[in-house]
Amino acid sequence: MLFNKSKEDSVTAVEATKKVKSTVREYAEAIGMALILALFIRTFIVQAFKIPSGSMIPTLQIGDHILVNKLTYGIRIPFWGNYIVEFKKPRRGDVVVFIFPEDRSKDFIKRVVGVAGDVVEIRGKKIYINNLPWEDPHAHFEGDGRQGKGFYIRDDYGPTRVPENHVFVMGDNRDRSYDSRFWGFVNLQAVRGKAFIIYWSWDGTDRWVRWERIGDLIY
Repeated sequence: MLFNKSKEDSVTAVEATKKVKSTVREYAEAIGMALILALFIRTFIVQAFKIPSGSMIPTLQIGDHILVNKLTYGIRIPFWGNYIVEFKKPRRGDVVVFIFPEDRSKDFIKRVVGVAGDVVEIRGKKIYINNLPWEDPHAHFEGDGRQGKGFYIRDDYGPTRVPENHVFVMGDNRDRSYDSRFWGFVNLQAVRGKAFIIYWSWDGTDRWVRWERIGDLIY
């Protein structure tokens, strides 16, 4: 009887071990699939970004958390940047996230003002595209409180033609934006996608939730 009981206990222990291993394996597979799915979504479909500066005020505030649609303009080869399939090119007025040309470790967000072939000119803060005034309802001006080297081109720029496969971008907060007026054009291969919604928003100072901004679409 003692021998049989010991044998039965051993069988039970083995079965329990197998069950634990099976459970651990199931969790590991589920976590692995979740990570792969998250990586796939981030690479091809949607990516989250946080707004750290006021260059896009009033459209985007410091502390806004946004989602960027990476499928708007096409499907890219992962970690390479070239398009497998291209749906369309960025248009004037699109709010895009892109790799900053002067430091590829940083992402910037601006509004597309000029596309390939456009002649962009700024006269007294007024934008002209192909010698015609461009009415932008999102433009915001905070005045001349900050001056510095190079800021003379902030209010008067060009005329300059946008090269093929590039865009000219500006921040909505025109007097407080470091954009194409200062460092040039954005290559389309550097555009990560089009911003489309604010999914979360903190007040930049007191960390209060801005409930009224959550869910706002970005135009």
